[in-house]
Amino acid sequence: MNIGFIGLGVMGRHMAANLQSAGHALQVNDVRRDAAAPLLAGGAVWADGPAQAARGAQIVFTSLPGPAEVEAVALGEGGLLGAMRAGSAWFDLTTNAPEVVRRLCAKFAQRGVRMLDAPVSGGPKGAQTRKLALWVGGDAQAFEQYLPVLKAIGDEPFYVGPIGAGSVAKLAHNCASFSVQTALAEIFTLGVKAGVEPLALFRALRQGATGRKRTFDRLAEQFLPGSYDPPAFALRLAHKDMALAAALAREHQVPMRVAEIAMQDMTEALERGWGERDARVAMTLQEERAGVAARVSADQLRKAME
Repeated sequence: MNIGFIGLGVMGRHMAANLQSAGHALQVNDVRRDAAAPLLAGGAVWADGPAQAARGAQIVFTSLPGPAEVEAVALGEGGLLGAMRAGSAWFDLTTNAPEVVRRLCAKFAQRGVRMLDAPVSGGPKGAQTRKLALWVGGDAQAFEQYLPVLKAIGDEPFYVGPIGAGSVAKLAHNCASFSVQTALAEIFTLGVKAGVEPLALFRALRQGATGRKRTFDRLAEQFLPGSYDPPAFALRLAHKDMALAAALAREHQVPMRVAEIAMQDMTEALERGWGERDARVAMTLQEERAGVAARVSADQLRKAME
């Protein structure tokens, strides 16, 4: 296919190279022309701006730093809006704001252009090796139509839902990643300061039930099906363990801000009379605060986990 690719940074240059390796013809643009040198050597055509990159292209990909840059490329002078032809598609690979992609999608739809948000996860190494997840929101037909092209970028393209859904999934993923990272930093400083050698602590935690199971797979056991009885690990016992860990942290003067929040929720759950239910029942307090229930049937979960 004839593809316009805008944004050849640490991620974009590898994704564009994989499209080129798959046999697609590229028109490329970046704020730095030298970033395109390997692609130009492979036969890509340099475009002096977004409009030129989009002209005649069946698909345009953008991989940019954030919402402001995407809006500038889309709507600015010499941008995509006036250059893309009706019937073409634009996949924004940027980690973007859902509100921005929804607004842009509506504008481009008026010109007969399908815009989809398709943020990626896997880092520069994943972009280079094509071990990337692409979370796509937008027109389902367009996703299916261009799926072979998306598979040239990443090995796991996944249709999440309507426009903006891909961006919501990406932001939720990264928020989870950095929150877990913060919690782990607390845990390791506690363990090391309390006297365990770091590598030994790492190996010990990896051997535990949590360490042996993928983080998100655990959600399918209690939280998503809303199943807390009978308990796999009673809240009463989990609260006792957290209290002992908190006492250890105070003894060694290790601040545990994330753990304190978790302890507060577990205490509130105990006060609700849930001590003999599964410890994960404390997670339902957040559902109450947010005014939403995250429920998936057992059958759906089994299929998703296969």
